[in-house]
Amino acid sequence: MLTTPAHSPRDGNRLQAIAQARRQCIHGEDVALATPVEPWLLRSWRRCLAAGHRPQQRLSFEPVSRTAERDAGERHQALLGAARPVLERLSRAIADTRYFALLTDADGLVIEVGALPGGSDDAARRARDIARVGVDLSERAIGTSAIGAALAEQAPVWLHRAEHFFDDTGIYSCAGAPLFGPQGECIGMLDLTGVHAAERPELRHLAAGSARSIENALVRAQPHALLLRLNWPGCASGDESEGLLALDTDARVLAANAAARQMLNAPLRAGAAPSADTLFALPPGLLWDAARHGRTLEIPLWSGLRLQAWPELPTRGAAPAPDRPRLRDVETALIRKAVEDARGNVAEAARALGISRATVYRKLAARGR
Repeated sequence: MLTTPAHSPRDGNRLQAIAQARRQCIHGEDVALATPVEPWLLRSWRRCLAAGHRPQQRLSFEPVSRTAERDAGERHQALLGAARPVLERLSRAIADTRYFALLTDADGLVIEVGALPGGSDDAARRARDIARVGVDLSERAIGTSAIGAALAEQAPVWLHRAEHFFDDTGIYSCAGAPLFGPQGECIGMLDLTGVHAAERPELRHLAAGSARSIENALVRAQPHALLLRLNWPGCASGDESEGLLALDTDARVLAANAAARQMLNAPLRAGAAPSADTLFALPPGLLWDAARHGRTLEIPLWSGLRLQAWPELPTRGAAPAPDRPRLRDVETALIRKAVEDARGNVAEAARALGISRATVYRKLAARGR
């Protein structure tokens, strides 16, 4: 089996640059920086200083009660169900690196732990200090870390050794990625941590990709009548950039992953689910029709853009679909889209459709413009 040295020449250069940054940014010394400090890292250090913390303060990780463990599991059943298969795959991917995976809630409390490195050395003991369900690893508790930074910045991060604020956490290197729920809210984060380990900034990509897998599993697990897999035309089905949109029987959006929210420029909010016909310039019934016949659709958006869609019915107990679209509904949707594309110029829309202006007015008036 290949082994990885605990430290590399790159580690030495990075540690020297981090030490200079700490002297300037934390201790206020007049030191020229070898490399610029990441803005998010500087923000975290400043929050720690503003809270009255000092790097030399000692940290302790309090024991976790059985009640706390049980409560954490009950509160986050859906997230844990989606995350556990991903954590199992992650543990295999990082098995030879002495890194391990942690899952926290949105407050930075550990709710699940992946496989830990074996052994009885200091690194194994330090891993067990933090890798316990219920331990508070938020910024308020342990200062700057991938956990606190990912939750604060809501973006993937990488921290190496002394980039952590407290001296006691300077033994860790960690990657973190935030987790977003089916409504777009931050529900936790995924962390990959090593103790006295070589720097592995590529783990940020692994953490981010694994977080997307968890988010997609949460969308798929949401009870729904139709699942839309979305991507831009020309992209292959199953691409990791694929958007997921779950609809109910009234064609309202129940859940979406981050890719779908970005493609549609449609943030979701609890209690204000948009309807599919406000997102897509076609009758929603066509989506169910395509799913029943296993067809791929090219869906026009009201913006004039188009998406490719792979509609899927639930695998268990197919939910009732909306009524099949009538020809006049499809016709009206196309006319409205043409008027929208012409920015309200009915004459231009009529020319594009090859019909008269009077027909456009009549059709829209008959269906209620």
